[in-house]
Amino acid sequence: MIEAGAGIACDEDGVARCSWCMSAPDYQDYHDQEWGRPVHGEVLLFERITLEAFQSGLSWLTILRKRDAFRDAFDGFDPTRVAAYTHDDIERLMGDARIVRNRRKIEATITNARAVLALQADGLRLEDVFWQHVPKTHRRPSTLADIPTQTPESVLLSRDLKGRGFAHIGPTTMYAAMQACGVVNDHVTGCHVVGGQDPA
Repeated sequence: MIEAGAGIACDEDGVARCSWCMSAPDYQDYHDQEWGRPVHGEVLLFERITLEAFQSGLSWLTILRKRDAFRDAFDGFDPTRVAAYTHDDIERLMGDARIVRNRRKIEATITNARAVLALQADGLRLEDVFWQHVPKTHRRPSTLADIPTQTPESVLLSRDLKGRGFAHIGPTTMYAAMQACGVVNDHVTGCHVVGGQDPA
């Protein structure tokens, strides 16, 4: 989740970045290599949506530093495997101190994995639903204050997914996922990362 503050900051080498990522090297690496780059594929999108849901109420840096543990705990975010989780798996995850132990979010992850499989049974992919909500126009922000917490497109995406059985995917969480996955380009003007959209 983007935090309020100045729009651009430069490191000691003069590289300009969105100021929200400047607090830690791993945050900068995520910003430079991943955030805002187009993400496709069921596993990768399921992972991003799941992590954004777990981030709700926490800092993204907390989730980022636990990402490898999340991947291990949730079988690499393979929807087929997660969809088969039982009560015993929920208790296993609730006992795993490496991840965020929130029962509601864990249960929502299993629900969402089953929803991904339901989409596939209907001949659709999570990617199909996610990427159909690319905005027709999107202006790159000049400052962090220009970046909304949700948009009409994220409201529609949230509503669309909820209608297909997904849980814990409100408009703010979905906008964060749209930012992270390159559906919108919210790298602040002047940032060295181009970012961008890939509606194909």
